Amino acid sequence: MGKRLCLLLALAALLSGCGKVVVLQASLQDVDANEMVQALTAQGIQVEKRQEKTGVSLTVKEDDLSRATSAMQAAGLPRRNRSNLGEVFKKQGMISSPMEERVRYIHGLSEELEATLQLFDRVLSARVHVVLPERIAPGEAIQPSSAAVFIRYRAPLDEDAVTPRVRRLVSSSIPGLSGEDGRNKVSVVMTPAEAAPPPPAWTMVGPFHVAAESASGLRYALTVMALLVVAGLAAAGYGLLRNHPMLAKFSKRRAPAAAQE
Repeated sequence: MGKRLCLLLALAALLSGCGKVVVLQASLQDVDANEMVQALTAQGIQVEKRQEKTGVSLTVKEDDLSRATSAMQAAGLPRRNRSNLGEVFKKQGMISSPMEERVRYIHGLSEELEATLQLFDRVLSARVHVVLPERIAPGEAIQPSSAAVFIRYRAPLDEDAVTPRVRRLVSSSIPGLSGEDGRNKVSVVMTPAEAAPPPPAWTMVGPFHVAAESASGLRYALTVMALLVVAGLAAAGYGLLRNHPMLAKFSKRRAPAAAQE
């Protein structure tokens, strides 16, 4: 009886260990956390949101950590935090040099364009590098404006249809690039992201919702546990009945009768 009880406790501890959770991401904004939850749920990964002092944290089962990380990378998550124009142009001192003002302006312009490009359907991430008109040295010609755009997207996406729209948007937002000539100075590079792994098939094993590949192992473990519980209860019931006063008295009465025969 003691051996069976120990085995039952060991199996229960083993099953409880399968539910260990780990932190996937922390200090997230609620909007970013919801986007990650949606992407992971679509891949059949159970994720839990927890509100903490520093923001929202996401936890997953330890066995799903590797698959969750791959799914987030394929979806371009988490997105890079960007500063808006108000934050970029916030002065730290009383006076800013023309160079500081120019750098902040270019940085803010690039950030705003990147945020706008990510609103395109199926665009995962975007980077924009802006070059504004500048005279390299006195007496030399002014270097014209130009821009380079890098877009990482989730297939399928028609590059031939999206690229002209990207050029038109960027050229209209940067001084000196308006018109057809300006669009020709905007280079666009688009690359597809690696496809996310297909979501696993899920099935029900009793009250548990598990991946199909884990169903057989869980059924076996539950069957073994059920048999051990039944055997333990039967052994305990037999022991109680055997030691019951009425049954013991009846056995004593039958013992002399059997001896006389």
